Amino acid sequence: MEKDPIGLALADYLKGAKDAEVVVASNLTEDDVIPVHYLFRSLKEMPKLELIALEACKGAVLDVGAGAGSHTLELQARGQEVTALDVSAGAVDVMRQRGVKQVLHQDVLALKGQQYDTLLMLMNGIGIAGTLVGLEHFLEHAKRILKPGGQILLESSDILYMYEDEEGGVLLDLNAGYYGEVKYKMHYKEAESGWFDWLFVDPAILEDYSTQHGFTFEILYEGEFGEYLACLVLSEV
Repeated sequence: MEKDPIGLALADYLKGAKDAEVVVASNLTEDDVIPVHYLFRSLKEMPKLELIALEACKGAVLDVGAGAGSHTLELQARGQEVTALDVSAGAVDVMRQRGVKQVLHQDVLALKGQQYDTLLMLMNGIGIAGTLVGLEHFLEHAKRILKPGGQILLESSDILYMYEDEEGGVLLDLNAGYYGEVKYKMHYKEAESGWFDWLFVDPAILEDYSTQHGFTFEILYEGEFGEYLACLVLSEV
């Protein structure tokens, strides 16, 4: 578990550490924390964006980066055919303990042989693409694991506001690449993830990339802090 801070924190929470927090460092801002109890949220604790996403799920669902399995469990309770997927061995074990019936311990980019009607990617789930180049790779891979007419329901954020100065102007280093490409590192107790790439993609860029790769694009929800829920539907042609 030394490289699985999320998994270790989830396991500790199940054992009674209700105040557990995962520390998140980035190259963009000061250290932040993820209160682990939030990863175990019930339906009534979920934000509107997530409620809309759950309602929009159809057919066989793959919950990508399922964490503690809260969204999977809700869909399961509704009778939906749903599989939870996570790269964290600790998260997979916790989900099984919580009653998730179908769990995959795998990187979605390595997934082969299965096809789904819906890829559910909440909590900025598209961040796993890492970069805009990675986004292109992910969209091409998604076409192989989606059934014809299948959809991706993904959450992301436009983080341009984080580059604003006190006067409201935007300060961007045009030589530094796309502003939504961020580096993160997580740690909890003795477990540390190491640095990894994480993508926040603005809606206009996402629409461009989606249409180029054979998806239609629709925004289902926009929040007040730049967060949004998008639905990408794969052409049946």
